[in-house]
Amino acid sequence: MKLYLSSYRMGDHFSELQEMAEPQARVAVISNALDYISIEKRLEYSLTHFDWCDFFNSNGFEAEELDLRKYFGSPDSLSEVIKTFQVVWVVGGNAFLLLRAVHASGLNQCLAPLVRSDQIVYGGFSAGAVVAAENLRGIELMDDPTAIVDGYPATKQPWDGLGLVDFLIVPHFQSEHEEAPAAEKAANYMAANKIKHQTLRDGEVIIVRGQKMEIRPAV
Repeated sequence: MKLYLSSYRMGDHFSELQEMAEPQARVAVISNALDYISIEKRLEYSLTHFDWCDFFNSNGFEAEELDLRKYFGSPDSLSEVIKTFQVVWVVGGNAFLLLRAVHASGLNQCLAPLVRSDQIVYGGFSAGAVVAAENLRGIELMDDPTAIVDGYPATKQPWDGLGLVDFLIVPHFQSEHEEAPAAEKAANYMAANKIKHQTLRDGEVIIVRGQKMEIRPAV
């Protein structure tokens, strides 16, 4: 199993992800955690600030957007599509909205076996790192668990993540980020309630290779 879990954007150790993946690996960029933001504003941001597909494509990968909304209620179709990628990169935003998309599309069923068998490298930041956990209890102190947008099934909010790690990641901890105070509250809550967790400062990255986990510091 190979994981690259960052607090903010790519973190400070992108070369490690490059080493994990095959040359010119196909990357599925999943940004459903941002579905509460209009398409127009997201497009403007990608044109003026940062575009994940452009970033990966300019760094030796072949990336394309994978919108989980297209596979709501069609898990078998997603299962076939996801096998065509070697890397899945999940963008930050609202972790609970992302989790709704993960469950509605069936990504929670098809992705983990591919990651555990080294067929896919899993990476993500903020919400994308958070959903790698078994359960998101405590993250409601950072993100709104009731967030839902048009096109999403109005089902009960799921709490189970992808189960790739046995701890919950608290991103933006003690960082110059607007969510840093909420991260502090979440970490304190998890410590008080004996919820296994790992805080990450912006720039820091959790690297998992097989059974070995390391935390790379911000530089």
